[in-house]
Amino acid sequence: MRIGIDVRYLSHGLVGGVHHYVAQLVPALIRLAPAHSFVLYADRRRPFELTMLPLYVTVRVLPWRRSLSSMVNDLAMPRWMAADQLDVVHFPANYGFAPAGVPKVITLHDAINLLPLREILRGHPKDLRTVLMMTYLHYASLASLKRTARVLTVSDDAARRIAAARGLRPDLLRVVHHGVERDWTRVADPGRLEDVRRRFGLTRRVILADALKNPAVLLRAWPLLPAPLRESHQIVFFSRTDALPAAARAAVEAQTARLVLRPSREDLNALFTLADVFVFPSWIEGFGLPVLEAMACGTPVVASDRGSIPEVAGDAALLAAAEDAGAIAEHVRRVLTEPELAQSLRARGTRRAAQFTWDNSARAVLETFAEVCTSDGRERSPR
Repeated sequence: MRIGIDVRYLSHGLVGGVHHYVAQLVPALIRLAPAHSFVLYADRRRPFELTMLPLYVTVRVLPWRRSLSSMVNDLAMPRWMAADQLDVVHFPANYGFAPAGVPKVITLHDAINLLPLREILRGHPKDLRTVLMMTYLHYASLASLKRTARVLTVSDDAARRIAAARGLRPDLLRVVHHGVERDWTRVADPGRLEDVRRRFGLTRRVILADALKNPAVLLRAWPLLPAPLRESHQIVFFSRTDALPAAARAAVEAQTARLVLRPSREDLNALFTLADVFVFPSWIEGFGLPVLEAMACGTPVVASDRGSIPEVAGDAALLAAAEDAGAIAEHVRRVLTEPELAQSLRARGTRRAAQFTWDNSARAVLETFAEVCTSDGRERSPR
């Protein structure tokens, strides 16, 4: 097969879940399929992240001059791809336009862009730039579903939401889970752990949480814990941005919690190792990768029962309603005071995380490419 992939997420200097997916999946696809050839489509906005690519990979670099260049390249992509005589094309970042007659696979990470536009705009700032961008992404996503051979998504929960949002045929959708990189593992070097404690001012035992994932409920659960646990432990938030929810910002300013801003992969690995429990009471997740990253580091997990989290966590975490501070406090208390439970969660979590690999994800995607390259897989209507 001659496979084309839109990898512009890797030439835009981005962070976050979709970037992580593209950055991990594409190298795995290339590594597992040396008998095929790949054409990767980047642009000139930032330096392309993938280097030392094998000879069966070609990189096309599209022009980029200003913000509108991304939209221009969306529309120009079919022409670029048509010139490369591809057998199948993959758009791994929610939408994309392919040449006529070439089977197209799209990864939709969630249903957000498919919702009615008024619902999408309700959750975003109302400045003109944001409104225009969200409107464009909404209509581009809808248009992308036309003549799509297969829609990949990252969890059964996401698949149900996508199908419900647009009435897609069940056979059009395929669930391909994320993987967990093997370098997520428990840190054994005491010196490295002590260095992280010192640099981030961690003077007590750690209850770790993502500052962007419903921090208010953890802060409401905190005073419900027994006084000895509050004296021996501290809440430590990490965040990829300093634009924190109000509850997290207030807690950090009041020194009720510590904040680790934009931790490196190595530092976050150490934080998971130091944590007695990772609390992830997210309202909604397309996949919920931090749950598996914590498990891979041997950290007991307390999480919400929303979205894909039960599917991802299996029996390896304690789950509660996202807004039930009492239940979350009780789960945290049990993990901190019942050593057998904590050890059981560590063991189950390590086994659970090992089931999710990017090689498995890439094999499933390659199988999908092969399926849609057959004559009955081409140019199918999504309805």
